[in-house]
Amino acid sequence: DNWAFLYAQRLALKQELPLHVCFCLVPKFLEATIRHYRFMLRGLQEVAEECAELNIPFHLLLGYAKDVLPTFVTEHGVGGLVTDFSPLRLPRQWVEDLRERLPEDVPFAQVDAHNIVPCWIASPKQEYSARTIRGKIHAQLPEFLTEFPPVVRHPHPPSCPAEPIAWEACYSSLQVDHTVKEVEWATPGTAAGMTVLKSFIAERLKSFSTHRNDPNKAALSNLSPWLHFGQVSTQRAILEVQKHRRSYKDSVDAFVEEAVVRRELAENFCYYNENYDSVQGAYDWAQTTLKVHAKDKRPYLYSLQELEQGTTHDPLWNAAQLQMVQEGKMHGFLRMYWAKKILEWTRSPEEALQFAIYLNDRYELDGRDPNGYLMLMSLCAAGCLWSICGIHDQGWAERPVFGKIRYMNYAGCKRKFDVEQFERRYAPSH
Repeated sequence: DNWAFLYAQRLALKQELPLHVCFCLVPKFLEATIRHYRFMLRGLQEVAEECAELNIPFHLLLGYAKDVLPTFVTEHGVGGLVTDFSPLRLPRQWVEDLRERLPEDVPFAQVDAHNIVPCWIASPKQEYSARTIRGKIHAQLPEFLTEFPPVVRHPHPPSCPAEPIAWEACYSSLQVDHTVKEVEWATPGTAAGMTVLKSFIAERLKSFSTHRNDPNKAALSNLSPWLHFGQVSTQRAILEVQKHRRSYKDSVDAFVEEAVVRRELAENFCYYNENYDSVQGAYDWAQTTLKVHAKDKRPYLYSLQELEQGTTHDPLWNAAQLQMVQEGKMHGFLRMYWAKKILEWTRSPEEALQFAIYLNDRYELDGRDPNGYLMLMSLCAAGCLWSICGIHDQGWAERPVFGKIRYMNYAGCKRKFDVEQFERRYAPSH
């Protein structure tokens, strides 16, 4: 279920050449910890096994692509290179650095394999809101939301097999924090991810439209870790969920809105706004209102350490933070509340955004994702810029600290769901 892989195989079949798959394992990536790397590497082991069955050698190269891939291309006489797409600054830089070092006669193609409508085709500019991109996405879904052709067993074997991969040795090449432990509920890999998708459709899809904003109800897909690491394709998830539209129309429509429209809106924002992770990326009205209220007296001030340990005065916020630390996933509705309270309890909007992104990227399995910088709903990561900087939102009634940024409070949460039930579930173990 990967359009870049499929395109690469089509090129190889046309030229009657072997096909190689390379993954460049970088020693660190933003705030990723061993929790994220183990999830990713265990998923890649499954990919390597599938590739072997398909007569396609899988290579795990240690280091940045610019340092290890040009040598590989030369040594293996590679005739063309195909890569995936990410709108984030660092992966885009990796692509540019690699392009500069490739031999001039080796064509290099990029395929947006993780969006359904490719990012640069969905819109040529930064969209203002879901309202402005929704029609553009839906108009192009008939062309792009199609069934995947299969990857076939490759008929042209390589001249030399891939080196055996010492998977455990890969971990010693990493320069990441080993104190953030793996989570128990999420088994890495495509097979496990597809099992989660099937359980969502069978057990939770029917209540998705009505209960997805209740942290006590089992209504979410819980797919975001597998979607983030490319172990399950969003397109596959949508194709499977849409088969049940006749039974659960409202839930299917809500799922498409979040998994396609809102998700691709986040990709659009990160692709066209170079300040996607800073206050400078916000609209003028939001920057102005945050600046006007930057010196307002905060009701509470917490350090990063106090926030990280979930030791604030607010038991709901603490429970949400502890859920994220323990499970690598915070309920989507609470992610909005969580980020907005960080704005309220830190010295400045800049510090709030810095803390929110750090905590999200360090603990969430689906952190370091376009949706993390932006998205607001339950499928994906915390909408830090939506929650803190009003991106894709509107101005609201002015109040201290927040200015015109949308406000959320404890009393509002109590009106929506049984707050105390959630707090009991994630009470600190003293």
